[in-house]
Amino acid sequence: MKIAYLSCQDILTNINAKPEYTLEHSQMVTALRSAFRDGDSVSDIAWDDKTIDWREFDFAIIGTAWDYWDRPEEFIATLLAINSQTVLYNSPGLVQWNFHKKYLCDLEQKGALVIPTLWHDNPHTLDWSRCFDHFDTDKIVVKRQIGANADGQFLLDRSMPDVTITKPVMIQPFVPSIKNEGEYSLIFIDGDFSHALLKTPAADDYRIQSSYGGKEKAVTLSKGDLEAGSRILSMLDQRPLYARVDMVRNENGELLVMELELIEPFLYPLQGPELGERIRHALYRKART
Repeated sequence: MKIAYLSCQDILTNINAKPEYTLEHSQMVTALRSAFRDGDSVSDIAWDDKTIDWREFDFAIIGTAWDYWDRPEEFIATLLAINSQTVLYNSPGLVQWNFHKKYLCDLEQKGALVIPTLWHDNPHTLDWSRCFDHFDTDKIVVKRQIGANADGQFLLDRSMPDVTITKPVMIQPFVPSIKNEGEYSLIFIDGDFSHALLKTPAADDYRIQSSYGGKEKAVTLSKGDLEAGSRILSMLDQRPLYARVDMVRNENGELLVMELELIEPFLYPLQGPELGERIRHALYRKART
C-alpha cells in the first residue's frame, strides 16, 4: 500500500520553518512509517506539488498542510483534484464542511454543547463594548472564522484598546477552565477512540498550542467525558478516518466543544503510540470494501 501524506512546502523545504511545526510533522511521519512497513510506504508531499501523479497512491491523507487557511480556494480545488485520482481522507465533503468554523452552528443544532459565539463578517464595524455586554463578561476571545493554531487570535478585556481585524471573526466569552484545568483533545480513528490528552497553557498565556508554550500529557478520561466526545463524532453524516475533538469544561462541569478538527489536526502520536497501527488497520479495512 502506498500512502501520500499531504504536508506543505514550508515544512518540507524551508529550513526556517516553525520548529514546532517541523517537530510535529516528524512525529506524525515517523508514527506512520513505523506502521506502514513490509512493502507499504508513506511519502510526505506538499499538497500543492503539481508534479505529482496522485494515481500512484492508494490513499492520500491530509496531514501537516499548515498553510491552507491563507489559500482556501486553491486548497479545496486541489483536494478535489487529488480525490479524483486517488482516495482522499478526510473526504473533500467533510473538509469543505469543517473548513469554516460555522460548522459549530450545525453541531449546536444537533444538540452539541458549544461555547456561545457571535459571528461577524465585517469586524471593522464592531462595537466591542456591545460584545462584552452580550456575554456579560469582561474577557472575550476573538478568532478567525477560517484559521488554525490561534493565528490572528486575540484575548480582549474591557480595559484594552480596540484591535484592528480585517478578516471575518467569531467572538466568544473567555472560558476560565482553559487556564484552571486545560483543554482536552480526544482522538478517534475510523470512529473508534484512540487516546486523549490534556493541553495546558504557559503560566503567562491562555493558548494551549506548543507555539505559545503550551504543554500536553496523556490522560485517562472519565466515562462521562469520553461519552461527551464520542457523542460529537456521532453527529456527523459520514465517519471520518481521523478526528480530534477539542473540549473545555464549563462552570457546570460539562465539556463544551471548542473545535472538531477534521482537516489537518495534529494527532499527538507520542501520547497515543498505537496511532500509526490504528490508521494502517483502518485503511486496510477500507481497501477491502
